[in-house]
Amino acid sequence: MLYFLGRRILSALSVVLVTLVATFALFFIAPTDPAAAICGERNCPQQRYEEIKKGLGLDQPKVKQFADYIEGIAVGRTYINGGVERECKAPCLGFSFKNDRSVLEMLGNRVPVTVSLVAGAAVIMLTVGVTVGSLAAKRRGTAGDRILVTSTLVISSIPYYIVALMIALYLTIFYPILPRGSWTPPSDNIGKWVAGLLTPWLVLGLVNMTQYVRYSRGSMVETLNEDFIRTARAKGLSDRVVTYKHALRSGLIPVITIFGLDVAGMLAGAIFTERIFDLPGLGNLVLESLVNFDLPVIMGTVLVSSIFLVTANVIVDIVYSLIDPRVRLS
Repeated sequence: MLYFLGRRILSALSVVLVTLVATFALFFIAPTDPAAAICGERNCPQQRYEEIKKGLGLDQPKVKQFADYIEGIAVGRTYINGGVERECKAPCLGFSFKNDRSVLEMLGNRVPVTVSLVAGAAVIMLTVGVTVGSLAAKRRGTAGDRILVTSTLVISSIPYYIVALMIALYLTIFYPILPRGSWTPPSDNIGKWVAGLLTPWLVLGLVNMTQYVRYSRGSMVETLNEDFIRTARAKGLSDRVVTYKHALRSGLIPVITIFGLDVAGMLAGAIFTERIFDLPGLGNLVLESLVNFDLPVIMGTVLVSSIFLVTANVIVDIVYSLIDPRVRLS
């Protein structure tokens, strides 16, 4: 296990590094000028422009800028702006070009929102999706099975942002059946935290649940035809035990693979949900940073997102061996 974790951590670090290099390169390939955007492109004195550029470190070679960024993450670094030195302790993600705030502090305020949103939606997505898919597999070929599969295909064919927007408009504004989205830290008021995230949880969870109905149904149908299932039934085990203890455990293997990647992807980019329900999470922060050409914030969100992704992959591999004893880490 230790050898496996060591290999995966090294692999994860390489993925994160390549992602950061690609993001940094794309930022400078694009025709952007953060110094001009901050100073004001039309009425910006040249001297002021040069001061801003030097203060942001944009006058340095691109390779040195990236090396300084990595150094800041590892050991911290010193920023000099207008003759004033500021120490930034590791892991230092720099300061926002736009408002001069610490990127680490900005991410610290936004990450709990996105994590709360995705965690609640993921529970709904997996629980409801696997339950409905298992019921459809047990009744495969019946009218109920066909209705379930057809309805999930119809829902999944509609773009997510349209579904979320329609629910936000009609069920929270025009006809306030559901509470509107808002953010309250759970440490302040757990009731308001749940109420503010209830609608986003339901929308994000139930829309993404449709694919899990199909995944779990297909996996369960295949597993129910395996030899060990026939053996279990021949021993006189009840249909409930055979289906939910033996078949479901084995049938969850491919579902868990997709679930881990989906959760990481949702953490990395729940942009539409946060934008539509006005939640101050990472998605909104990314959009604001792109508009302002705010490289440190963009790099910080990419770093956090890539860490989410590689961590989810490692966790999924470990869960494999816990769900199915036939799977071993090598």
